Amino acid sequence: MTLPDVDELLETAGFDEETGVLTRRQAEVLALRERDIPQADIAEALGTSRANVSSVESSARENIEKARETVAFAEALTAPVQLTVEAGTDLYDVPNRVYSACDEAGVKVTRTAPELMKLVGDAAGDAVHGREVRRDITVSVTSDGTVRVRE
Repeated sequence: MTLPDVDELLETAGFDEETGVLTRRQAEVLALRERDIPQADIAEALGTSRANVSSVESSARENIEKARETVAFAEALTAPVQLTVEAGTDLYDVPNRVYSACDEAGVKVTRTAPELMKLVGDAAGDAVHGREVRRDITVSVTSDGTVRVRE
């Protein structure tokens, strides 16, 4: 199998090892995996084992998740709206609480109540089960109306 030009893929995507959280090898593996190239083909092209490619891919995805969490944390620090939704709260009560907090802060939320409930339920993972918030979660809204949920 002929693989795409990895250098070209990385350049097009704007990869910069100096400023990013991924090593060059991690970026190479992800660029190829995102194009549905099998790990065995990548391993052969890179002169390594499939197990090594799997490990590199796993590390890269973990680094990306850590970077996302860091960005979410930084946004939460500066968000004008932050509210804690306590364990035991009915998910159906969350939109009104978010809207009230946003009204007080002068922030416009661009999501409907059903959209907010879905976003909170999905983003909170197992902290929300059915309609019940089982563990405290933090909902923050940035000045541009972006809603973030953290456990």
